[in-house]
Amino acid sequence: MAQDSDKNYVQKISGTDKNIDMIFIQEGVFLMGSEEKGWGHKPDEAPAHQVRVSSFWMSEVEITWDLYNLFVSRDLDAMETSIVKGKEVQIKPDAVTGATVPYVDMSFGMGVKSYPAVSMTQLAAARFCQWLSALTGNFYRLPTEAEWEYACRAGSTSSYSYGDDKSWLVEYAWFKKNSRNSSHKVGEKSPNKWGLYDMHGNVAEWTYDHYEEAGYKTSKDIVVDPVIMNPKTYPKAVRGGSWIDDPIDLRSASRMASSKKWKMRDPQIPKSLWWHTDAPFVGFRIVRPLKTPSVKEQNKYWNLKTN
Repeated sequence: MAQDSDKNYVQKISGTDKNIDMIFIQEGVFLMGSEEKGWGHKPDEAPAHQVRVSSFWMSEVEITWDLYNLFVSRDLDAMETSIVKGKEVQIKPDAVTGATVPYVDMSFGMGVKSYPAVSMTQLAAARFCQWLSALTGNFYRLPTEAEWEYACRAGSTSSYSYGDDKSWLVEYAWFKKNSRNSSHKVGEKSPNKWGLYDMHGNVAEWTYDHYEEAGYKTSKDIVVDPVIMNPKTYPKAVRGGSWIDDPIDLRSASRMASSKKWKMRDPQIPKSLWWHTDAPFVGFRIVRPLKTPSVKEQNKYWNLKTN
C-alpha cells in the first residue's frame, strides 16, 4: 500500500528545498469521453463510456523546470538522503538512465523558475518518474488517460471542470486568447474542485497511453482502470491543451496525439530520445497509485519502448 492515509501530502526532495504537493484522488466511476451532441465533440472521444478508476495521488501542478533540471543534472544521485525513504521502490537513483543535456534552451525563453518543464519526450517524462521513485522510495509514474480525465473533470460532466461557459476559461487556464504566446508559472489560475491547477491549458501533458483514435470502443458496461499499450513510439496520448490552443482543445475530454514532427528541427542523427525540439507546449505531471504495483509492473511504466 502506498500510504497509510488517504490524505494529501508533500513529497520532499532531499538535498534541496524543492517539494511536490500531491493531491489524493478518491476512486470512483465517471463518464469518459464526450457525447456526439456536446460542444466540440470529436470522433476520438466516442463513445462516451463508464470507467472505474482506482485511488491515486496526482501532483497539484505540472512538473516545473526547478524539479526537472535536477533530473537532467543528476547532482542529487550521490548525496546521502536525510529523509526516510519509502519502501515501494528498491533501486538507486544512479541506476536510472538520465536525459542528455539539451544543446539548446528547451524552455525557449518562456521562463524556468516555477515554469512548467516542456519539450521532453514521453520516455524522458517516464524516466523522471523512475528517478524520482528511486530518490524517494515511493512509486511514481505518468497518469493513464483515464486517470488524467477523471482528475481533470473533478466530478463534473461538463466541457470543462467548472462548467460549459467558455468565457470563464480565462479564470482557469492559459490558452491562445490570454497566454501572450508563452507558458506561465504553474498555479497562477484557479484550481478545479479537487485542487488541481492548470489541468486546462498552460502546457499539454503526457499520459502513459498509446493514442488510438478508436480506443474507446468497448462492450463492457464499466471498464476498470483502462490503459492502451503499444510498443510504437508514436502516437502517444497527450491531454489538457496548452498556451497555443483554442478553447475546444482545452475540454476535459479532448485528446491529442504526439507526432514525429515534434522533432523536425532536431539536427542529431539519430534524433534525440529525450527532447522534442518542436514541442514547447508539452509537459507532464505525475501520479502515485494507492495500491503499489509489483516490480515487474513498475518497470512497464518506466521502461517505455523507443522503436
